[in-house]
Amino acid sequence: MNSKILVINPGSTSTKVAMYENNAPLWEESIVHSLKALSAFASVLDQLDMRYRQVLEAAENHGEALIDIAAVAARGGAFAWMKSGAYEVNEAMIEAINNPIDQHASNLGCAIALKIAAPIGVKAYVYDAVTVDEMIPIVRVTGLSNIERHGQGHNLNMRAAAIKYCKENGKDYYDSTILVAHLGGGITQSLHYNGRIIDMVSDHEGSFSPERAGMLPGFDLIRMCYSGEYSLSEMLKQVQRKGGLISHFGTADSREIEKMIVNGDEKAKLVYEAMALNVAKCLARLAVVVSGKVDCIVLTGGIAYSKLFTSMIRKRVEFLAPVEIIPGENEMQTLYEGAIRVLSGEEQAHVYEK
Repeated sequence: MNSKILVINPGSTSTKVAMYENNAPLWEESIVHSLKALSAFASVLDQLDMRYRQVLEAAENHGEALIDIAAVAARGGAFAWMKSGAYEVNEAMIEAINNPIDQHASNLGCAIALKIAAPIGVKAYVYDAVTVDEMIPIVRVTGLSNIERHGQGHNLNMRAAAIKYCKENGKDYYDSTILVAHLGGGITQSLHYNGRIIDMVSDHEGSFSPERAGMLPGFDLIRMCYSGEYSLSEMLKQVQRKGGLISHFGTADSREIEKMIVNGDEKAKLVYEAMALNVAKCLARLAVVVSGKVDCIVLTGGIAYSKLFTSMIRKRVEFLAPVEIIPGENEMQTLYEGAIRVLSGEEQAHVYEK
């Protein structure tokens, strides 16, 4: 089987592209988009042709004949609520990015992939999109009848970490119950039950993180919104990009916070431990959905490299289940592996419908 896959991962200020074959990258590149260049576009969607051309140029610079590839795999964006796993990119999906749930560059992944795949007669896929939503009905209900909870988080990395844990420990992912916490600029947690993400805590309703404010006291937040000091966009920036460690210390780099702790900064120690405690609380919150019957807790993401931070979480949650550390994100490898599972017949791709 031809296993040569072009992988595309559009981010806010870069587009990562790589060619994989036989479970390893032949080459990879991160195309950087300057803020000046991006400012020329009125919307994220307007960046499509620019990013598409630059992906083609990157492949050409690496001497790549795209006619040889078996498929294109791209990061799935926040343009619709979806199931976990692979989706074949089709015209209905391309139409959906015109009216997304959230404006993010990842929405462009499917469109770039299809523009490359269609002319050469291969399939394009997205995998474990940001808006994977398989939550069971009872966890969707809130105290306001017009507000319903939805799944939205670091699904690509969290599901990959859960699957990796199962493979390395002789377990069947589709017959396991695993809690996963993604520890990065944003922090999200998910509950994987028999191959389905039945509940999760998104980064706006759970732990604060290096950049996110997380869950806040509701009355105080409402008063802040109506204080007259902030517009809607400014409030969104407060909770999405200026919250968490940035709000307390002016930096989102957890390594800097750990240096402060080593140097005896008591506030840094308190806030960092509070962030870990919040992660632990969210994992415990998910555990009760399955009456505490959890096979393993997996900590992943960039901050999972920190022995200090993971130890703070471990000591509070290991009474629930063994804790496994699988650091990093590995999104490009995960996208490749997802496409290979479809091509080999191990997994069937969903068909996107309006």
